[in-house]
Formats: sequence, structure tokens, C-alpha cells
Amino acid sequence: MKMKTILFILIVLMISSSSRSQTQNPQLDSVLAKKLGGDEYGMKSYVLVILKTGANTTKDKAFIDSCFLGHLNNIKRLAALNQLVVSGPFGKNDNSFRGLFILNVKTREEANLLLATDPAIKAELLKPELYPWYGSAALPEYLPAHDKIWKTGF
Repeated sequence: MKMKTILFILIVLMISSSSRSQTQNPQLDSVLAKKLGGDEYGMKSYVLVILKTGANTTKDKAFIDSCFLGHLNNIKRLAALNQLVVSGPFGKNDNSFRGLFILNVKTREEANLLLATDPAIKAELLKPELYPWYGSAALPEYLPAHDKIWKTGF
């Protein structure tokens, strides 16, 4: 009888502590959460892309400039389509890291389709490494704010 009582008390304590540790968000905007595809934690899956120096070592400045102009235009296009939510270059480093993307897709296959539209990647001036990433579903919401703060575009 004592053992049953102890087990019952332990189960009650576990249930009560787990229900207390979960809180409900009083600011929840369920319409926005649904629009952004967030799960119950406000998170979702993305693909993180690390762009590294590619195998193409050409010194043809006109070709390189053309590919990177196309790269920048592709970044703008993917951002306008809400498929790219973060991008930016790295500073000098020992890992040959050139830049990163966070793509608003769930799979590497979807990400590869988007990356195939980038002239610098197609020309192998950049080599992408892809990683599944779990982050805030609100990440795409910063892009409209960014459009209000830049002074000079590329």
C-alpha cells in the first residue's frame, strides 16, 4: 500500500510540474502564426546555406563581375519571392566562407532548385554547403523593416 501511495504522489507531482512549466503566450497572433507557418513554439524549418569559395579560379574580371552581378540580382529576386530570408557576406576567415543564406524552404532538394538559379554558383565561383536549420517562423518579417533602413542599394 505504501508503494502505491508513493507512486501516486510522484505521478501527481510530475503532472502538476509539467503543466506549470508550459505557459500560454498572451500575445499570440494565431493568424500571423498560421501565415508564417510556425509550429506551436513559433518555429519552423529552413535551410541554412554556407557559401564557400568555389573550384573556378578564373581571373577573367568581366566574367567574375557578370556572375556576381547576377548573384546579387538573384538574391533580390529570391527575397522578393520570400524564398530567401537572410543573406550576407562573411568577413575574411580561414574557412573560405564567403556568405550565407537562410532559405525559406524545408528540404535540401527545394534549396538546391533555388541555388541552381544563381550565376555565381552555376559558374562554380561559389560552392554551397546546405544544413537543415530550425528557427523563428517570424524571420521573414524583418525584410520589410530592412527596406526602410538602407540608404544605398546594390
